Amino acid sequence: MASPVVLAATDAVSGNLGAVAYGLAAIGPGIGIGLIFGLGVQAIARQPEAEQVAFRYMLIGFALVEALALIGFVVPFVFK
Repeated sequence: MASPVVLAATDAVSGNLGAVAYGLAAIGPGIGIGLIFGLGVQAIARQPEAEQVAFRYMLIGFALVEALALIGFVVPFVFK
């Protein structure tokens, strides 16, 4: 049987693993958002008359990528 100190240390490590998992899960959406807005600005600079369409698609892409970030935030808490 494990001592209470070992059990407390195990709980602390498993709690920190959720934070590490979210940190790793936030890398992908961060890169995705950077690509979406960076390439969107380039598209608008090349074709200013298509600004409305490009901006609409930028917002849709941002919402989808941000949903992935929120899912990555919730998953470590759901699957303890």
